[in-house]
Amino acid sequence: MKRITRIIVFITLSAALSGSLTAQRQTREEYILKYKNLAVETMEKYGIPASVVMAQALLESDNGNSRLAIQANNHFGIKCGSGWNGEVISHDDDARNECFRAYGSVEDSFLDHGEFLDRSPCYDKLFNLKEDDYKGWANGLRECGYATNPNYGPMLINIIEDNKLYLLDQGVNITYSDVRTEIREVELDPSSSKVNVDNYTVTLDRHSGRSIQYNNGIPYIVAQEGDTFSSLARDFRVSVKKLLKFNDLTAPFTLHPGDALYIKKKSKESRNGYISYVVQSGDTMHSISQQYGIRLKNLYRINNMSKHDRIREGQQIRLR
Repeated sequence: MKRITRIIVFITLSAALSGSLTAQRQTREEYILKYKNLAVETMEKYGIPASVVMAQALLESDNGNSRLAIQANNHFGIKCGSGWNGEVISHDDDARNECFRAYGSVEDSFLDHGEFLDRSPCYDKLFNLKEDDYKGWANGLRECGYATNPNYGPMLINIIEDNKLYLLDQGVNITYSDVRTEIREVELDPSSSKVNVDNYTVTLDRHSGRSIQYNNGIPYIVAQEGDTFSSLARDFRVSVKKLLKFNDLTAPFTLHPGDALYIKKKSKESRNGYISYVVQSGDTMHSISQQYGIRLKNLYRINNMSKHDRIREGQQIRLR
């Protein structure tokens, strides 16, 4: 499929738009602007690159939207450990009801993160790196045991480079225009906000003239008045059967304007930094799978659930 127009768009939807769940989430750029000074303060006090501090906070806290961040001000996923005497919160991670640190403020979380790395002997070698060696720090954190995910280092590096966080290491202030690579106006049906739209790329399909948007790296379109599965399948040269399968739907299904439909297979897990999601009123596993571009069967598997299990408001759903 040839791409005629390529636009990088970063959008923050107003919470007034249909009261959507996505609109209530803090976006990555909002988080950066809110807490960048704390990352710089951590760098100045402990010698950890501010870019790495911010990237870890973004990844571990799901841009400030995770349960640990919201309920315990824990933005780095730090567990209690034998030396912790402060407040705690139980949270499911590698096992159920694990003990995590709870803080009185976000600032306390950032400072404790710096203290945690500074006092732990296993991270000593990282402090021999240059303060602006964010790649060395990112890969080193994984090697020293901060995370079990083998892709933890590359994930941090991608976040740093995608959002120009290395500017913080250089003493350059990041502004809203710095974070957004390029701004173009794109018409977006408010009802399509059921799909995560923190950032995505818009292209124009040569054959149909339709805008194609991306979520979790997967292309999708927003249904318009008069669209049918048959017409969309024809436009995007895919069978109706596959179009239904890509979206975990079964026939008959009534298509409505504003519905987001993926035109390729969704991913097996979150690939853009999102770790978990807290269920809100009206959510279903299918709606969450669509919102984050994750195959429904994989979402069940990640959470050790069957398709017959029901979710409840406040429940945490893992995304990877």
